[in-house]
Amino acid sequence: MQITGTIALVTGAASGLGAATARDLARAGARVALLDRDGEAARRAATGIDGLGLAADVTDAAAIEAALDRACDHFGAVPRIVVNCAGIGTAGRILPRDGQLGLEAFARTIDVKLMGTYRVMAICARAMAQADPLDADGARGVIVNTASVAWQDGQVGQAAYAASKGGIASLTLPAARELARFGIRVMTIAPGLFESAMSAGLTPQMRRDLEQGIPFPPRMGRPEEYAMLVRQIVENPALNGEIIRLDGAVRLAAR
Repeated sequence: MQITGTIALVTGAASGLGAATARDLARAGARVALLDRDGEAARRAATGIDGLGLAADVTDAAAIEAALDRACDHFGAVPRIVVNCAGIGTAGRILPRDGQLGLEAFARTIDVKLMGTYRVMAICARAMAQADPLDADGARGVIVNTASVAWQDGQVGQAAYAASKGGIASLTLPAARELARFGIRVMTIAPGLFESAMSAGLTPQMRRDLEQGIPFPPRMGRPEEYAMLVRQIVENPALNGEIIRLDGAVRLAAR
C-alpha cells in the first residue's frame, strides 16, 4: 500500500512506539491522527508532524468512534492504516505475598490491551470495509497490532500482561482471514526489550543486566525500529495474518 497521501490512525501515539510510528508515517507522506488517553499530549505530539491529536480511551467504544469520526471529517477520508500501540504497564503475581488475588488489575489489563485493541480494530475495519478499494487487488487497508515477546516468553509476575498480548497474537490470523474479503490485512508486531518510559527508570546496572541477554544488537530496541517495521508491513501487500517478533533474538528468562 502506498503511504503518501494515505490517512493513518495510531493509538497510544503521545509517546513511545506510537509516537515514533506517527512521526515515521508522517515523514513517509501519511496524514496522521494521533489518539491517546492524554489528549493534550497527543496534540503536542501531533504539532510537529502536521497531524491531528485526539483524546480517546481505548476502553471506551463511543470515544473511539467519536475520534474516528473527527479524523474522517478533518482529513476528508477514512484511515487506511491503523496501528494499535495503546497499553498500560502492569505487573502482578497470581498469588502475591499479601494474599490479594488482584482480579481487578488482571481484568483492567485485559480490557486496555486486548479489548482495547479489538475495539479499535473492529471500529476502524467497519469504516475501511465501506471505502473504495485502493488498487487492483482490492486492498482497502491494513491494521497493525502490538503484542510482545511475553506472549511466548511470559515471566513471573506477567500473567495479565502475557495473557493480554497472547490474546492479541492469537487474534491475528482469524482476523486476517475474516477481513480478507474486504481487502483488509491484519498483522501483529511482538517487540522485545525496547526503550520506553519504563526503561528510562532503570539503573545502569539493571540496564546492563537486561542487555546482556539480547544476542544482537546487544541493546534495547529503539521505537524508530518498531516504526520502520510498521512502514514495511504497510508497503508489502504479501504480509498478512502473521506475528513478527522484533527482539534481537532475545528469549526472556522465567524471572
